Amino acid sequence: MQSILKNYQNILESIEEGVFTVNQQWRIMSFNRAAEKITGFNRKEAIGKRCSEIFRTNVCDNGCILRKTMESGTPLNNMPVIIQRADGRNIPISVNTAVLRATDHTIIGGVEIFRDLSTISELKKAYLKKHSFEDIISKNDRMLRNFAILPQIAESDSTLLIQGATGTGKEFLARAIHNHSPRRKAPFIAVNCGALPDTLIESELFGYKAGAFTDARKDKAGRFAMAQEGTIFLDEIGDISPAVQVRLLRVLQDRVYEPLGATQPVQTNARVIAATHRDLKELVEKGLFRDDLYYRINVIQVTLPPLKERKEDIPLLVEHFISHFNATKSKQILGLSQEAMAALMFYEWPGNIRELENAIEHAFVLCTEALIRLEYLPVSLQTPRNAGDLPEGMSLADIEKLSLLKALERNQWKKVATARQLGIDKNTLRRKLKRFGITTPEEA
Repeated sequence: MQSILKNYQNILESIEEGVFTVNQQWRIMSFNRAAEKITGFNRKEAIGKRCSEIFRTNVCDNGCILRKTMESGTPLNNMPVIIQRADGRNIPISVNTAVLRATDHTIIGGVEIFRDLSTISELKKAYLKKHSFEDIISKNDRMLRNFAILPQIAESDSTLLIQGATGTGKEFLARAIHNHSPRRKAPFIAVNCGALPDTLIESELFGYKAGAFTDARKDKAGRFAMAQEGTIFLDEIGDISPAVQVRLLRVLQDRVYEPLGATQPVQTNARVIAATHRDLKELVEKGLFRDDLYYRINVIQVTLPPLKERKEDIPLLVEHFISHFNATKSKQILGLSQEAMAALMFYEWPGNIRELENAIEHAFVLCTEALIRLEYLPVSLQTPRNAGDLPEGMSLADIEKLSLLKALERNQWKKVATARQLGIDKNTLRRKLKRFGITTPEEA
């Protein structure tokens, strides 16, 4: 019996995962070498102490993983947790738990096995650096092609048109381009053209002189004047009236404008970035948008795909929003449960990234645990239709397989197009299809 126990001890000392055991009073009974390395506490300090004094996590007070296991008798696997080391540094770890039973099967304690995720976290940061432009992150092939040209666009003074559905982040992209431009120290002025009535938009854009109309008691600078030396962002430019289109055309052609009531033109050197969720070319064909203005604003064009066409970015975006809300709302939520992530992956996102951000913020308000579960998401995401009729307890591998199938269906089972949309190499796609046993119609 002693030799068996010694062998067990030798095994625990040789593995890279940290392991400690507790009794029913939560006192630490054993603490291996890897646990010392990861936590920064030595074994003599740990033995006999309550686990919360040594293994200081963000869930000790509310949602202790080991307590859940000892109360239910059910092991938990790969639970993400943040611990505070002895030197005060916070590090991410992954935790597995199990119960310790006596010969009569009664629970006498618990065991926790954990591994340091710091290296993985650093690799993830390096990965995101290569797949981002400022705070815009993506591994979608279309977005990565945008990222490749954005530095050159930022250095340019040419007029830029950003196209994309509502909520895809057009203003966010415009600000990022401004922040990377030589104009970064000058103002960035955003104007929502669709929110301003025709009676106000001219005075908002170009300003007015005292006496231009009844209530104009003094001069007022317009947005173009405010954006001098900087960037003016004209959002929803497809909604402006023909009269304003004419005025704006002159600004782009001659770089001058006239405030209401002025007798002399004013020069502007503001860079113009325009954006719209509408198809301007179609509006031109219908005679609703001037073709000469269209060609003036369409010098450079960037198109942002809707979220439903870049679903591979959802886990990245979720992690980004969780980090943001953890900082702003003083919480330490670690991620989403598999069911919650599945619901996000199979929802069609008509409101795009803005709707996803709102969904995560909604969950932050309600969530009292370390992980966001399905019930904390908005009701619209909890229905079977939105969740893709997923059975409870679906694994991440099952979710990935379904995602591949849906991507193949969207691309008429063309592997090259599917790999491009998913932002992966065609050989990577081939290996995934083989691993999941997925065959295309032509192979069947």
